[in-house]
Amino acid sequence: MEFCLTCANLLLVEHSSSGRSLRFFCPTCPYIYRIDKKISKKLALKQKEVDDVLGGEDAWKNVDRTEATCPQCTYNQAYFMQIQIRSADEPMSTFFKCCNKACGFRWREG
Repeated sequence: MEFCLTCANLLLVEHSSSGRSLRFFCPTCPYIYRIDKKISKKLALKQKEVDDVLGGEDAWKNVDRTEATCPQCTYNQAYFMQIQIRSADEPMSTFFKCCNKACGFRWREG
């Protein structure tokens, strides 16, 4: 994005009066910048840090365990917690975490 040197508004692109080239123009003042070469800028995007919506590892410290088969390692016990993530007239979602320390796979039902 380019900005006007006079009034700092965003410059727009249009064909010049001859129709052969492009130019930037300011919609609020008479500033015009002829484009005579390719303009490009590379910006390195920084990825956002993703928050754990279930509360991270602390949320799993005081939860109950139940008889549930892990789809990853077929261990027969899992920790579980129920959270209302949709509207109130929908059933609660049950989240599971495998009790096998080597696995720790998480899945959801409902």
